[in-house]
Amino acid sequence: MPAPRKFTRERLQAAALALVDAAGLDGLTMRSLATELGTGPMTIYNYVDGRDGLEQLVTEAVMASATWPDPSGDWRADVHAVAEGMWRAVRAHPHAIPLILTRRSFDLPTLRPAEALVRALARSGRSGTELLVAFRTVSAFVTGFAQAELAGPLSRDADSAETADRIAELDHDEFAGLREIAKAAARSDPETEFTDGMRVLLAGLPEKTR
Repeated sequence: MPAPRKFTRERLQAAALALVDAAGLDGLTMRSLATELGTGPMTIYNYVDGRDGLEQLVTEAVMASATWPDPSGDWRADVHAVAEGMWRAVRAHPHAIPLILTRRSFDLPTLRPAEALVRALARSGRSGTELLVAFRTVSAFVTGFAQAELAGPLSRDADSAETADRIAELDHDEFAGLREIAKAAARSDPETEFTDGMRVLLAGLPEKTR
């Protein structure tokens, strides 16, 4: 009878994500994960298949934290709810966003919110290519919005005030638009921005008649 495994998948995920949150993706290695778990690097190889396996732990941990309510009967409200759940999960871990954007994942924690989003969009009457386009559009909005907020030119971080000051010094005529939204960013809040953005997006996804 095989010996019981020392670490659960959930514990490995939590430890890997904690390292990324603290030190970025470069801070996640077999050795650092082993140290975080209080074991030796070779032990980790019994659980994780190299760098790809480490990154999978992170994407699993982020997407597993996404939550949303049961379907309400209003497909737009359902799309918004699932998208918001995904957005909250992603923006809570900004260092992991590059993986969420670029890594092709087939693990169940990543597929479940995607399936919930597809089903909500399908309740608008879409299918096939139209459903695919709607799914890609909303998914891109969720991750892109989080990335723009946390890593874009008007990002909310420790240098936000300095960024706003630098934009305020730009030429009034040439950069009037950037100056205006920089002022707005200084007094806005992320939840209102996301909600308003989803409202704009969903307005462009009218219900389909069969």
